[in-house]
Amino acid sequence: MNTAMKILLSSEAAPAVWGESAPVSFDGSTATIHLQKAPLLAIQGAARKLDGMGVGSVAMAGDGWDTDACFAFWQGYFNPKKQQAAAPEKQQSIEFPALAEAAQAELDARIKAAAWVRWVTNCPAEQIYPQTLCESAAELLHGLAPEAVSSKILLGDELLAESFVGIHTVGRGSVRAPAMLQLDYNPTGDANAPVAVSLVGKGITFDSGGYSIKPSVGMVHMKSDMGGAAMVTGGLALAIQRGLDKRVKLFLCCAENMVSSNAFKLGDILNYRNGVTVEVKNTDAEGRLVLADGLIAAAEDEPGLIVDAATLTGAAKMAVGRDYNSLMTFSDNLAGKVLAAAGAEDEKLWRLPLEALHLGQIGSPFADIANIGSEGTAGASTAAAFLAKFVPETQRESRWLHLDLSGSYQPGATDLWAAGAKGHGVRTIARLLSDA
Repeated sequence: MNTAMKILLSSEAAPAVWGESAPVSFDGSTATIHLQKAPLLAIQGAARKLDGMGVGSVAMAGDGWDTDACFAFWQGYFNPKKQQAAAPEKQQSIEFPALAEAAQAELDARIKAAAWVRWVTNCPAEQIYPQTLCESAAELLHGLAPEAVSSKILLGDELLAESFVGIHTVGRGSVRAPAMLQLDYNPTGDANAPVAVSLVGKGITFDSGGYSIKPSVGMVHMKSDMGGAAMVTGGLALAIQRGLDKRVKLFLCCAENMVSSNAFKLGDILNYRNGVTVEVKNTDAEGRLVLADGLIAAAEDEPGLIVDAATLTGAAKMAVGRDYNSLMTFSDNLAGKVLAAAGAEDEKLWRLPLEALHLGQIGSPFADIANIGSEGTAGASTAAAFLAKFVPETQRESRWLHLDLSGSYQPGATDLWAAGAKGHGVRTIARLLSDA
């Protein structure tokens, strides 16, 4: 029978035998994490080391273990191999310390939401495809608030009946039908209650790049291209568990971007429900094509805030790396609120440029706009400018923000994160929902 390793926290340096800057030291079956700099990062990094050593069962002991410290340890101790073989919230054995009721509830809520995001994103595309992604998201949220949640899934040609041409076009090349989840969280009990926030998530469950096909090295992680759909779902799940009392709508825009005789092609023209026409210049810029449908639907409710999230561009990763998510909005005031929310939740977010000039950098000689920017323009900014075309001007200037999730997935393990999805962004979205 395995005995759990006891984990202590200390503000003192490690004994000299371990090296004075050592983040963790050992004494028999006890490990001590040394918190001399950036305590939460030290805890998360030490947890990664323990997982890498094969320590499969731990028990937190001693002082200093509050909600943030426990969650930091959980983030680092995460093991995708073990989680994928079990329920989303299960992995190695962690015995958390006794916390006050409110602190324990917050820890449980964070883990439930982030674990689902990591699990669903890490699942292979044979398991999570458009319909099952929508079903899993709906099941999670219905389970948290059965009396307040209603939903429907538009599948295949049902999308065309509602004029959602972007999702249908991107997904029609796959044998697995494209899908849109439309979910309404309304705890007010008033069917006419205003929508405080609408969330829109990119759910490309596998992205081959289409006819603008990706090389294998760029395609191997493309089961994760539904990270935006996972993140907004997880954010709403956390907010609900925190007691969210506002009406929120959720739109997941889901498809597989595959190559076949029925796949969309370069030069195709899409005519969207709001009258905007789009020339396809690159089939690997498909995420913005599906998000456009979700933004149109979200804007029709005239919510107080529209938030879309997507693993949208490589340009954002080049700009900020994989430690930060990227924010784009026309509103300085809104940007300040979002950055403050991320800071309060200990998540990293960086604002990238989005100005009126970017709206003029996605022109097409055959349609209103193209789905990629002109040569030499900023890829993340022109992608956001494309999305802005599907939010009415009265809303886009002060009530819309775009999150490019450059920090949501790790192709390989680092000193802080296991390989795969991180759940980084869930807490920021949850706080935005509560503060809206």
